[in-house]
Amino acid sequence: MRSPIAFSKALVWLLCLGILLGCQQSKDYSQEQNPAKTEEQATENGYKVIAIKDGDTVELLKDGKPLRVRLQGVDCPEKNQDYGTRARQFTSDLVFGKFVELVVQDVDRYGRTVGEIILPDGRSLNQELVKNGFAWHYTAYSKDQELARLEAEARAEKRGLWAGPSPQAPWEFRQSRRGKGAASEDADTENASSASKQTSSPKPSAITKGGKVMICQSKGSKTFHVDKNCHLLEQCKSTITSITLTQAQKERRTPCKVCAD
Repeated sequence: MRSPIAFSKALVWLLCLGILLGCQQSKDYSQEQNPAKTEEQATENGYKVIAIKDGDTVELLKDGKPLRVRLQGVDCPEKNQDYGTRARQFTSDLVFGKFVELVVQDVDRYGRTVGEIILPDGRSLNQELVKNGFAWHYTAYSKDQELARLEAEARAEKRGLWAGPSPQAPWEFRQSRRGKGAASEDADTENASSASKQTSSPKPSAITKGGKVMICQSKGSKTFHVDKNCHLLEQCKSTITSITLTQAQKERRTPCKVCAD
């Protein structure tokens, strides 16, 4: 017959075992009830990509609101350029619906965040676009030596757009499109001498005293535009209105570097 002491020890041991099993079951139940917790912890430092505007512009979900991000140091072909659609698809394949990190470099005059997107595997989206021949190194706004090296490498290997005989830089394409728009306006102008001046100048005739210009009424906009088709003006998320140049200058607005320089 067991002694009372031995019986007490066995009882205590059984009670401890029961408590441990109960704690483990409670932990497992808690995880079953909140399966998203692990995923939230894994992505708490990232932002989900909810839209691809073009190869070098995406939208992230931040604090429940869309945040438009322009990739720093790169310039992808426009949508109606060769490789424009492919560049957009390349970006989409890498980031759409995924959680990425954002390294903010600046906020431009249109209120857009400018920065670098870091992919889930640690690569830079900015660098991948240039490396694979889907973007130019945007030297007008970047002196990044790594981007310069990657472009030179892509050119030498004829990757992506560099496989073509004479790829046109997107900033040159935008400039040529603005030139065609000005020429079209000139053809409808009654005064031939005025039309001639407009054709020879990259600035439409709105840049004259009393002329009309267009502005975006968003909070961060501090510029005015002379081309209603300017791709920067098209990114306005607020109301676009027409005012006089004199009024724009009174508001201390500066000319758009794309369509009004």
